[in-house]
Amino acid sequence: MKPKKKRLKYIAVLPAFVTLMNGACGFISIFFASLNRELRWSLFFRADFDVSSFTIAGYMIILALIMDMLDGRLARLTRTTSSFGGQLDSLTDVISFGVAPAFLMLKLVETYLDYLEFENLGLSLLIERSIFFSAILYAMCAVVRLARFNVENAEDESAHMNFAGLPTPAAAGVVVSFVVLHEHFLSGTNGRLPELYDTFGSITVYVLPLVTFLMSILMVSRIRYPHLANQLLRGKKTLPALLTIFASVLFIMWNIHLAMVFGFCGYVLFGLFRWIIITLAKKLPLKRKAAESQ
Repeated sequence: MKPKKKRLKYIAVLPAFVTLMNGACGFISIFFASLNRELRWSLFFRADFDVSSFTIAGYMIILALIMDMLDGRLARLTRTTSSFGGQLDSLTDVISFGVAPAFLMLKLVETYLDYLEFENLGLSLLIERSIFFSAILYAMCAVVRLARFNVENAEDESAHMNFAGLPTPAAAGVVVSFVVLHEHFLSGTNGRLPELYDTFGSITVYVLPLVTFLMSILMVSRIRYPHLANQLLRGKKTLPALLTIFASVLFIMWNIHLAMVFGFCGYVLFGLFRWIIITLAKKLPLKRKAAESQ
């Protein structure tokens, strides 16, 4: 006799709603990235507000990141954590932090490919395929990263203090921060410096896909990264920790574009350098023992 399948009867509405908003922001980001044109909005405090569709797409991913931080906290505060919530969170993360950043990077770089002149057709095809490969690899690595997290994740709260591999929100944040800074820089020139625009476009074509590729590798790696939300918001902290958080908020208020780049890239480099130092520290005693035995 076949065992009865479990049927989901009740769900926690508030955490699930916030999680779904995460996925909705990712979908909206994909929509705006596909427009690939300037939008002109009229706001109540500013008659003319020029913003590119890429900028809106980037901030939609940042909003999804905030939603991703809130849903878990809400579930734990209301004591409504469940397997359904964890699975729903991973599925929406695939959209917001897997597909959306890769698509945004691809569409932004495509805007420059038509203007850049390559020496031959073979080089042009190689660059285009490399960019496409980088976007696909990022999306697939994000899927693998989230699937691995679901399998290895434990319900114990202490298991949520570190991640094995770069978290998908952080990887998406790195890609998005470069896109937003790029759009902010171009809006500042206002088309007055066409030669600078061409130079910046060339840098974008080569650097952004490479950054996306590196984030793909770090996501599926075993490098340990701290869970910032749990480590910063849980329990009592020292006065220097409070001042550091306060200074970070001031930096964001002063220049959010640079703060995003420094924040996300600093997080990535922190985990990478810490892993290198720990690996070297483990190998040095082994080398000394091998030298002494000889």
